Amino acid sequence: MLMRLAILLLILSGLANLGFALRDPSWWMIPAMLAGWYVADMLSGIVHMYMDYHPARLGVGLDRLYFYSGSRGTPEYQAMFRQSMAHLNPFERLVYDFKNHHPRPHALGRRTMLRQIGSTIVAGSLPLSLLLNAACLLLPLAGWTVPGWVVAGMLTLLIGGTFAQYFHGTLHRERNPWIINAMRRVGLLMTPAAHQLHHDTLKRDFATNSGWSNALLNPVFRFAYDRGWLRDDGLEPQG
Repeated sequence: MLMRLAILLLILSGLANLGFALRDPSWWMIPAMLAGWYVADMLSGIVHMYMDYHPARLGVGLDRLYFYSGSRGTPEYQAMFRQSMAHLNPFERLVYDFKNHHPRPHALGRRTMLRQIGSTIVAGSLPLSLLLNAACLLLPLAGWTVPGWVVAGMLTLLIGGTFAQYFHGTLHRERNPWIINAMRRVGLLMTPAAHQLHHDTLKRDFATNSGWSNALLNPVFRFAYDRGWLRDDGLEPQG
């Protein structure tokens, strides 16, 4: 119920922001929207990089889950899963999810859209969209106006950020909605072949929306990795 309310509020807030953008149209909207899409892609890469290398909590059996070789539908595995997850907070569960999809990439593609984007809506998209609403409504009272191109860029960023993990999931699924395939054809979303470069090494190409920002993020990763800020022992849950 609460998630449905959050989704409804996000839709209404997004429509309001669209209205604020359209009341002040300009050609600047096009570069602003491209910039917003680029930033959303870069944020997907930064989050992905951090989650991949952030150490999972020790001593709660996550290593047993990660390296479990049997069927994950068995009562044995499900009992182990519930026991381990009970010790984790929501952030730690997200960390484990990011790591868990590396040996089982298609598992991410099988998840529902709501599971993929729900935490993003609650923690990021809805608060930011409401703040943009407030800025568009309240700043004119103080003599300031938010330009339409700024709202358009921010709205594009919100859309790209909200659906980032869903876009990631479509890279691990053979069948996708037509709009995903169309966005890939024009370069707004990356292809599975491009994303496979990440899975081949886990040391490059962390961005999973369009991949535009990987040329910038790859040197950032190498800098952090060479200094030991990101360590290989964070990639997999330890005992």
